[in-house]
Amino acid sequence: MSTFCLVGSTGLVGNNILGTLCKRPEVNVLYAFSRRDLPLSDNIKSIRSDSSTWAQQYPAGVAVFISGLGTTRAAAGGFDAQYRIDHDLNLELATAAKHAGTRVYVLISSSGANSSSLFGYPKMKGKLEDEVKALDFDHTVVLRPGLIVGERSSYDSRTAEYVLRKTAELAGSVSNKLKDFWAQDAEVIGKAAVRAALDCLEGRQKQKVVVLSQAGKSRISKRERYKH
Repeated sequence: MSTFCLVGSTGLVGNNILGTLCKRPEVNVLYAFSRRDLPLSDNIKSIRSDSSTWAQQYPAGVAVFISGLGTTRAAAGGFDAQYRIDHDLNLELATAAKHAGTRVYVLISSSGANSSSLFGYPKMKGKLEDEVKALDFDHTVVLRPGLIVGERSSYDSRTAEYVLRKTAELAGSVSNKLKDFWAQDAEVIGKAAVRAALDCLEGRQKQKVVVLSQAGKSRISKRERYKH
């Protein structure tokens, strides 16, 4: 049994990661950074405070740190504010995790992440990927989802995204093959993140750095489903 830490636990993917971790017998204690209330559970230790202090509060003894932390430009109030969360806060927490002795780091990134991109969002995501890899954890796992399908509490006026989600859900109702190459369920991504972390922790994953595309996440999630 091991201690895990999660940030971004109230987001669409993060909430699925939280639910998956709570069901895993391998998880002894789960620390969760959050600005909102989390479900009550005996093994969840919620860290609720100003996010600017989270890095200083990173707990000792954590084996696996999973980050599903991210926001949108609209919700943050502009790209600079989004950058401070998606990049700066993520990097601060990853650095704190490394200094605390965390062995496995899992990042929910984005399809198309590239630090050389001419566009702000994929460049930001790619830069973060490069910097967390450079921290040299025992294992670094990066998941790059495309469009994420699932029910949000609010779509934050993202009408175009809502239409794409519904299109993906319709395609998936016909065949998952019509959806998986460009969109995935948040549940699939959440299970893949947890399974990839456990594979690293338990010695099944030999690679130091693993980047999972759409197809990779689907394979891992299916293996998890069949196992349990």
